[in-house]
Amino acid sequence: MASDEAHDFTSVESVQLIRQFQFERVLNHDTRSKSISILGAIDSTPAILAAEKTAFTPHDEAAIANLQTVENGISSIRLLDRNDIYRWYMAVLVQDLETLPGAKVSLIWPATKAHIEKYGKQRRRMVRETPELYRKILFPHIEKMRGDRIQWVYNILSHKVEADRIVYENPDPQEGFILLPDLKWDRTTMDSVYLVAIVHRRDIASIRDLNKSHIAWLKSVDSEIIQAATQKYSAISSTQLRVYVHYLPSYYHFHIHVTNVEHDAGDGAAVGKAIMLSDLIARLEEMSDEVYGFANSTFTYLLGENSELWKDGYASVIDGV
Repeated sequence: MASDEAHDFTSVESVQLIRQFQFERVLNHDTRSKSISILGAIDSTPAILAAEKTAFTPHDEAAIANLQTVENGISSIRLLDRNDIYRWYMAVLVQDLETLPGAKVSLIWPATKAHIEKYGKQRRRMVRETPELYRKILFPHIEKMRGDRIQWVYNILSHKVEADRIVYENPDPQEGFILLPDLKWDRTTMDSVYLVAIVHRRDIASIRDLNKSHIAWLKSVDSEIIQAATQKYSAISSTQLRVYVHYLPSYYHFHIHVTNVEHDAGDGAAVGKAIMLSDLIARLEEMSDEVYGFANSTFTYLLGENSELWKDGYASVIDGV
């Protein structure tokens, strides 16, 4: 999400841009999510192409209609094996960009070294971050990662970009937030609804900045998110929404993830990454410390070895490395 006006392309120009992508190497692939990340270049500048195959749903009328008549819905097919009443095939489906696209594709350009490391295959470590390690290693890292590094967030909050995708907004500079679809969601499949709420206030980088004084605000935001999401997507009830935060987050401006419970969010909703917002609030309520809150807590999370935080910070201090 580059903020430079030089990269603020119209939709036509963006399609032309992605066609210029020149393959260099595969960064990573995932058989579970059926996705792949590829490093390449556009105009001799590094670029990352990420593709994920789209899902079938019971409400996908075009796909169901095609499969009702195999002759029309499958362009080619080959038998893999059979056993008694069971037969397995490989097939190529007839697909259409508007009603039945084959994949969701994302482009990052220009891609930085940090992007390449993030999307590349890497070993991961469990980090037990004490308050001391937070102050010594993570806090200086957070300060470095804010400002211009998250200008794209400020562009969203000021409606400079992505204004047409906003689902709901409370514009209050201290209490409010913007709710919009995450780019990982195709904005069509209800079972995989994925929204993100980005708060307007800029004094909270991560959950480490939260204390008991924020409880009422967090409860209000939680309630407002659920109400806005269920009103926008009436097929989903409040008990079908998973509302959580990440620690560590992918960027250091407080934001909240909202997904359908049916959606497999992978590591993003797993232990060592996701913390339910309601559980976060409950922990704050149970705290005796009125001032420091989570700054004085210990958290355990997953961290990739390619990350700057691991290589320049924790790798040299954690036992067993």
